[in-house]
Amino acid sequence: MDDIVLRGMAKWPNVPHAYGWLALDARGQWLLKGDRITNPAVTAFIGRNYAADSRGRWYFQNGPQRVFVALAVTPFVFRSAADCTLVAHTGLPVSATTEAWVDDLGRLGIGTNLGPGIVDDRDLAALCARLVGPGGTRYPDEMLEAWIAGDPHAGPPRLDVCGEFLALQRIPASALPERFGFDPDPRPDPGEPEC
Repeated sequence: MDDIVLRGMAKWPNVPHAYGWLALDARGQWLLKGDRITNPAVTAFIGRNYAADSRGRWYFQNGPQRVFVALAVTPFVFRSAADCTLVAHTGLPVSATTEAWVDDLGRLGIGTNLGPGIVDDRDLAALCARLVGPGGTRYPDEMLEAWIAGDPHAGPPRLDVCGEFLALQRIPASALPERFGFDPDPRPDPGEPEC
């Protein structure tokens, strides 16, 4: 976290948390009360001070105040860089991947050292081109459609992320929060003061 944030937390340790103000959409855009934040300095500041608490609630530490984030899908949204690496919506590079999945809405997700995230839909074509079958050859589109539809004869494709091959799983979108331990819509506890 930024030094100014850490100093603010030390100076004012009991500032009430904010809920319902900040959201993250499926393309990694920050929304303030439904309006997209477009200032690059502000989005970078939010990204540098974005974290999760022990209950899986993601927040932006804004000086002494935690501003909890409503998540459209997952805590992270990834873009594919030219060198085949992944970069989070916060600007952080992914250094390790653990698993990959497709949800029932057709979104591609990846478990990483940062946390779970979906791939920005604008990068799906590039990443689908990195799907390989058992022999290491490109996984045909028609087989992918059959696998997604549940065809038992279509073996799961593997996603090549810079030489790490992750077997795709099917995970319903509704199961993602429990599976990965995050709260998509944090709310205050009964009686908790809030802004």
